[in-house]
Amino acid sequence: MAEYNANAYNAGGEAAEQPAVKPKAGQARKGINFRFIKTDLDKPFCLLILVLLVFGIVMMFSASYARALAVDGDGYVYVVKQIKSAGIGLVAMVIVSFLDYHFLQNTYVAWAFFVLSYLLTFITTFIGTSTADATRWLDFGFFQLQPSEILKVAVIVIFAYIMATNFQKFDKWKYSTLPFAVILLFVALVLVLQRHMSAVLLVGIIGVTMMFVSGMPKKHFFAFIGIAFLAGAALVGYKVFVAGDFGYITDRIQSWRDPLSDPSNKTLQTYNSLIAIGSGGMFGLGFGESRQKYLYLPESQNDFVFSVVCEELGFVGALAVILLFVMFIFRGYYIATRSKDRFGMLLAAGITTQIGVQALLNIAVASNAFPNTGISLPFFSYGGTALMIQLAEMGILLSISRQSNTRK
Repeated sequence: MAEYNANAYNAGGEAAEQPAVKPKAGQARKGINFRFIKTDLDKPFCLLILVLLVFGIVMMFSASYARALAVDGDGYVYVVKQIKSAGIGLVAMVIVSFLDYHFLQNTYVAWAFFVLSYLLTFITTFIGTSTADATRWLDFGFFQLQPSEILKVAVIVIFAYIMATNFQKFDKWKYSTLPFAVILLFVALVLVLQRHMSAVLLVGIIGVTMMFVSGMPKKHFFAFIGIAFLAGAALVGYKVFVAGDFGYITDRIQSWRDPLSDPSNKTLQTYNSLIAIGSGGMFGLGFGESRQKYLYLPESQNDFVFSVVCEELGFVGALAVILLFVMFIFRGYYIATRSKDRFGMLLAAGITTQIGVQALLNIAVASNAFPNTGISLPFFSYGGTALMIQLAEMGILLSISRQSNTRK
């Protein structure tokens, strides 16, 4: 991985012919590096993002039409809101793609972003809007905000910042392990308060992945994994068998193990999702021809939009979606490996992991390969906050690619 040279670009954003300067050990950026980069855009990756976005909106429209018509009297309610969110997200993506991503490496920016997003998520637990016994949204009247989506990005940024700053001290566990353990603990606690176990799982996987690729000593990494596993098992055991307030988790595990055990209630989602997938066959019933979306399949526009894809477009359509995400993961990690500094590499790896793991878990849940987690499919599932943030994250990846060696 090439070292980043802070002076490697001239005032116009063009690459300058200068040798790379190795940063000092543990050096953090003191000034706010707010400048725009005008080098070439990663066109293949940008095209891939647009294909995922358009494909996702089209399929979300088909999956949501029946529910929107029955509940709101207008079949276009969901898709209109999603297109508006996509428009805002695309503007954010373009702006962020020109902004030097090292702006996030500033000490005050990184910590302020994490602390503010954490506090906003914490406050939402008590004053937010509840849906299905989960309080995760702030309702501003004209739109709803889900702060936990912002918190996911903040965790990636603060992890990348600490890892890039303290890398030279990773031989000591208080630098290589302790900060990340504390951050993950506090994040997990606030997400558990919101009954947002899918986010706990996702943030945990992102954190562990970034710790693995950061270059920390293997003995510290595996010690952390062991302790985290035991702590998580103890917490779940206490909640399920002693406190008894995680009953919905046992219901979901039962639904996963036997979808036919209670298809009219507890296993309703999984049962109808499997019917939708099985009905599609090789080429599907045709776009817009899904039967399960007519109020048989709950959350057809959100968590189970992939099931509608399978029903309407068949195995071929499902395979196309999977291949698009596989291409996204490969290109995202490619950008990470070509990054000119450790901070950019970790940012790209964290964001790519987030989108890839979300897609994997959502598809696994829809096909009953994994218990229902309530996790959405990036770019496809309905949700304005999530879509805008995902597109802003794509802007960060494009910014990293602008300053990398991807063209070579």
